[in-house]
Amino acid sequence: MEKVRALARGEYGELHVGYAPSPTVEILPPALAAYQKAFPRVRVVLHDLSEQELVDGLQNGTLELAMMPGGAGLQSGGLEFEALRSYPICVALAPTHRFARRKTITLEMVAAEPMIGFNRKEYPEYYVGLDRLFELLGIKPRVVVECDSSSSLITEIETGRGVAIASPVLRHASGKRLLYRPLTGTTEVLSVGIARATKGDVTPAGEKFCEILRKTSDGATLAKPNVTKSF
Repeated sequence: MEKVRALARGEYGELHVGYAPSPTVEILPPALAAYQKAFPRVRVVLHDLSEQELVDGLQNGTLELAMMPGGAGLQSGGLEFEALRSYPICVALAPTHRFARRKTITLEMVAAEPMIGFNRKEYPEYYVGLDRLFELLGIKPRVVVECDSSSSLITEIETGRGVAIASPVLRHASGKRLLYRPLTGTTEVLSVGIARATKGDVTPAGEKFCEILRKTSDGATLAKPNVTKSF
């Protein structure tokens, strides 16, 4: 009987949370530590998945929540998105790249370079964002290598084969292997937050986890995916 009451209070059970490692690195680890300290009898099962796999998991119910970047595809897929933090878009490049000495990089400069990107099938929203960026110039971005993870993206950029449009949070994974320069000529940002099924039921344990995520992110705001401002 006590376990049933604890379950109803969100203090017992199992919680399946999907996440995108690089974009959520500043929010998820401290939130998870705080949650496990507050609710030690809830087992949080983390699932490191691609963007499309996160969407699929929320839609089929294998995931209760997902920590991920926002995008227009979430709303059209029957999902809700609550933005917790936003980051400016920047250009990631190798320290040996000819742009390394520049303080900022323009869209026109990036358009003339071969680009490294994520796998189009598993990260469709990444390409929605790229197309929206380069729409201003009337051209399509020239992606020469598609990567299946952040680690492979970092390695490809480090070889000097191209540059990448990315978020500055990627530096947590790359360290000094890459340089990051502000991208000028755009107001696009990367919004990171909580995704959930619009018609799905989040358990009391899941709701408590969301509360801690909001506190950890320091001043979260409720938002739907923003087509014009979320990369």
